[in-house]
Amino acid sequence: MTKTLYVGNLPWSMTEEDLGREFSQHAAIKSCRIITDRETGRSRGFGFVEVDDEEAERVVELLNGYSLGGRQLVVNEARPRQGRF
Repeated sequence: MTKTLYVGNLPWSMTEEDLGREFSQHAAIKSCRIITDRETGRSRGFGFVEVDDEEAERVVELLNGYSLGGRQLVVNEARPRQGRF
């Protein structure tokens, strides 16, 4: 099984490849994606990384507050998406 981790406060210049490379140093990742604005295509400053259940807690402890590109990452387990009204 996998867990999805929320990764916030990403540097604006970060690509999905950069994000995957950074997280793969600490765990085997299943997938990663950076959320972009629909109209401009620019990063919204957050993304998601999928890792194995067994590694999720350790990755959160290691990378939450980690400084990357002059910004401190916010990493925690992603919550289910709320319905839109």
